[in-house]
Formats: sequence, structure tokens, C-alpha cells
Amino acid sequence: MSIVIVRGPDHLTTPPAPPESLPSPVMHGLAELACCAGKAIALRSCASERELLQTLSLCQRSQVELVLLDPGACGASPRLHDLLARQPLPYIEVHDDLPGQPEACLPDSGGRRIARAQGYGAHSYTLALSLALEHLGCSEVGHVHVGT
Repeated sequence: MSIVIVRGPDHLTTPPAPPESLPSPVMHGLAELACCAGKAIALRSCASERELLQTLSLCQRSQVELVLLDPGACGASPRLHDLLARQPLPYIEVHDDLPGQPEACLPDSGGRRIARAQGYGAHSYTLALSLALEHLGCSEVGHVHVGT
């Protein structure tokens, strides 16, 4: 596996609930873009902070090259910040916010963050994947339009 999209919960609720699904056209576009670059992509939607931390730890121990991380409601979590600071795995921070409605971001000292993609709604994932592929040396895939 090359790239994993890890999404934290939208809200910290009881009982825990995963984030809303990404729109099908966005998911299909991500799969196609990764396939064209010869990379595998997987999606993991986490229902709680604990699940998010476990998933990131598993990514570190697996053959994951890069993570697209949307911390969701866990962005202020000290445990997440500590894990990212210790984790050698590179990641791109993703937020599916819209222009003028920014979500809280992770601290700038957050480990091996390569970039931050936000402000394009669900298409922020498309931008993040494009940045990830460029980082992994797959820039020949071509230009990506994020639907602005």
C-alpha cells in the first residue's frame, strides 16, 4: 500500500461516529489519479480519537509511504500532536473546509508534515493527493484541477 487517507471524526460524540463519506465523484477521482501514478490508495474513516491514533500507528508499521491526514474534531488532541511529533511517516494535512470557513489546523511543529490542503471542500483531498504524488516522484501524472 502506498498512500492512506486517514479521516478523524467530524464530532467527538457518544457513541462514536465516523466522518461523513466523501462524495463518490471525489473518491473515484482519487482512485483514478492514484492508479495513473501506479500507487495504491486506501481510505480509513475513524469514529474516535483512539481509533485515529491506532490507525496512524498501524500506518507507521506498515508499508505506507505517505498519509493524507484529516484530523477532524481531533485537531486539538495533545495525544495526536505527540504521536505526529514522534512518527517518521510523512503526511499531508487535509481539511474539507470551504473558503472563508477554515477548520482548526494542527500545530506547525507537527512532525513530518509536507503540506496542508484546505479551502476546497472535499476537493482538498484531490489537491492533497496531487501534492503527495509529486512528493513521491510521480509528477508525470499531470495537472490536477480541484474544482474551484
